[in-house]
Amino acid sequence: MAQTECSVCDVSVVSDPAPAPAHWPAVVSLTLGVFGLVTAEFLPASLLTAMATDLGISAGAAGQTVTATALIAAVAAPSIPLLTGKLDRRRVMLALTALLLVSNALSIWADDLWTLIGARVLLGVALGGFWSMAAPLALRLVPEALFPRAMALILSGVSVATVCAAPIGAWMGDVFGWRSAFVAAGAIGLVTLATQWATLPSLPAQGGANLRMLVHLIGRPSVRTALLAVLLVISGHFAGFTYVRPLMENVAQLPIGAVSAVLLGYGIAGFFGNLAGGYVAGRSERLVVVLGSAMIAALAAALLMAGQSAVVTSVAIILWGFAFAAFPVGFQIWIVRAAPDQAESASGLLVAAFQIAIASGAVGGGVLVDSVGALGAPMFALVAMSLGALLTLRFGPRGASPVAVSQTH
Repeated sequence: MAQTECSVCDVSVVSDPAPAPAHWPAVVSLTLGVFGLVTAEFLPASLLTAMATDLGISAGAAGQTVTATALIAAVAAPSIPLLTGKLDRRRVMLALTALLLVSNALSIWADDLWTLIGARVLLGVALGGFWSMAAPLALRLVPEALFPRAMALILSGVSVATVCAAPIGAWMGDVFGWRSAFVAAGAIGLVTLATQWATLPSLPAQGGANLRMLVHLIGRPSVRTALLAVLLVISGHFAGFTYVRPLMENVAQLPIGAVSAVLLGYGIAGFFGNLAGGYVAGRSERLVVVLGSAMIAALAAALLMAGQSAVVTSVAIILWGFAFAAFPVGFQIWIVRAAPDQAESASGLLVAAFQIAIASGAVGGGVLVDSVGALGAPMFALVAMSLGALLTLRFGPRGASPVAVSQTH
């Protein structure tokens, strides 16, 4: 196999003559972890008013609980692999899930803003650390040929949480009070911890993560290209999607009921997009990023040209959910194959890039929305997605070659 056709540029490529059997129960435990973390992350969005009223703070102040989680996650993602050193990764994952439990417990009992922010800081640590290790551990739990399928399964937890967390959280908040939603999230965390305890094998630390290695990783062209593609594509998505409700209400004139239905359709389409992304990424992670970017760019263009149409807007937003859900699978596979010798550190950099892209997309989209109206958000998305697609098409990985990874028996 030609070296130039491999998505791993800086390490030798070999085949494992006797791959270990897949540890699917352990992969499922990681899926539960993702579901629990993302559910807890999304809950404040559907409970913001009730939380602010109960704690006697403004909605803007309550919204800073979301900001705290994102900022801490961005720092924790590259830091946790460094700080945990040579600790067995089974113990680290159990500790991160325990942090999720503590965060939910503090949220349940919080009686002021600072306690709630403290709870969300702990969630940010758990979120960043978990994401930095999920893909590298999945690569060790299954044979490399099954890695795309394993990542699609793990990331399906995001899609399910996207569909369930906001509507169920809002319903529980209205019926039982906002704290009940965190009780439910805590129950999910307990199930996750028990499942991980029962299924995760011993996973000794691999590689020598340090600050010098992080700098070295950024110097690798394959890693640097992946991070730049993330900054473009993910900022484009969040610029467009963060402000999609004003577009639906003010441009397409959709009623509230239709807005809720479209957002539900977005989440459901995302579940299937995640599965499709795993299938395509198994053949080429480059292709899944290019196709997803090009599709969202086309949808953004459709919104710019015919956003006044309720049908066009509704269909475009639902298809947007399908296209976006393929990105996490593609980027996780890209970064791990680009640096299999330092997969945890590389994944940490990827998560940090995601968080920076989320913030920059929301800010950039907001500036355009304030300047030119609701259509400014898809304008930002069109430009960023087009650039991301071109970058990946030109410099992205080509092919999908197996990498040498120590499997856990």
